[in-house]
Amino acid sequence: MNKRMAITTLDNFKEKIGARTAVIGVLGMGYVGIPLAISMAKADFQVIGFDVNQPHIEGLNNGHSSIKHIPDDDIKMMKSVGFEATGDFSRAAQCEVLIICVPTPLDKTREPDLSYVTATMDMISPHLRAGQLLSLESTTWPGTTSEILLPYVENAGLTVGEDFYLIYSPEREDPANEHFSTQTIPKVVGGHTKACLEAGTALYENFIDTIVPVSSTEASEMVKLLENIYRSINIGLVNEMKIVADAMGLDIFEIIDAAKTKPFGFTAFYPGPGIGGHCIPIDPFYLTWKAREFGVHTRFIELAGEINAAMPQYVVDKTVRALNQAGKSLMGSNVLALGIAYKRDVDDMRESPSAVVMELLQDWGANVAYSDPNVPVFPTMRNHEFDLKSVELSPEKIASYDAVILLTDHSDFDYDMIRQNATVLVDTRGKYRDDGGVVRA
Repeated sequence: MNKRMAITTLDNFKEKIGARTAVIGVLGMGYVGIPLAISMAKADFQVIGFDVNQPHIEGLNNGHSSIKHIPDDDIKMMKSVGFEATGDFSRAAQCEVLIICVPTPLDKTREPDLSYVTATMDMISPHLRAGQLLSLESTTWPGTTSEILLPYVENAGLTVGEDFYLIYSPEREDPANEHFSTQTIPKVVGGHTKACLEAGTALYENFIDTIVPVSSTEASEMVKLLENIYRSINIGLVNEMKIVADAMGLDIFEIIDAAKTKPFGFTAFYPGPGIGGHCIPIDPFYLTWKAREFGVHTRFIELAGEINAAMPQYVVDKTVRALNQAGKSLMGSNVLALGIAYKRDVDDMRESPSAVVMELLQDWGANVAYSDPNVPVFPTMRNHEFDLKSVELSPEKIASYDAVILLTDHSDFDYDMIRQNATVLVDTRGKYRDDGGVVRA
């Protein structure tokens, strides 16, 4: 294809984006895909949401949100401007833009599992055509876009940078964050070619306030990993500091609050029962896996991962000692887990350390229950299985447990009532900082 044709193809793409005649397909309608689709619908784009879960598809088409912090009104707003959810991936041919927002977990050996990405590409590859842009937003290792997605496009007889555009733009969602939204969080974009970057920028600048272009898809992929490895390492550091402070009889939360008064050179991170969510527990291992290909051993990253992964056991050990001081054994004790979502005020259970704590307690013979206002029924998970429903809290119910462990500090909990009625209370979040009768873990 000659230069004039390439320019015409890109101009046509940008013209459709600017005129809002381009149809955008979001592949994977979950914690990333739904907020993204809402932002695009607010900018008057027609969006088709692709998913493989038929009940989820029906719920969206009926105007219902499956995510706690996203109201039904946002789904109904999308429908008012033409949104439709579907499981028919042949409709990818109707879209000028295809954005992949599917999970990228680790397998049982903690190696990258791109099966959701490749399955998605298998379904849409027969329907790729000239004039489209394909964006991957799922977190992965540097090189995935060019090594995994590019061959699908080339096998469809398309030329990236001329009649087709390929980019990587990492998601930066933070569920229930009241200060930042999809629109206001700056968007990193890397293209396989300069024309791809130009096309990607032309797309995202219509519904994202700030675009951050980088030199390649590999650079964009590495940006996402750096962001979350930074957090993982600092959380690992503060979790280790918590253990040291506790051994010395010091309150790590008091120490952090004092340290963060320094106006430069310090960012506050807080300890907990481990790390959860789709990003921080997983992303570092994508880089450690890829680094081995280049003969690099990422010791610092792996050490932080080991510390964070050990925190659920630390919580259980503290609970064992607390019960022992009360003259009880963990075996046979009734233990209540307070909060099982991975962070405050969300219903997201992905990689939640609470599930690990519950499994460890159960392995030691405890009778485990949980209470979480955002998770009424323990969900189906890849690595954890509990046939449990959330317990409704009352003074009598709290008092009936041998130990209560605060794992996620939801705003809806009545913390005074819990403290007044719990026989043994273990706090992993620093909620009861000035109470010497509460076990810090």
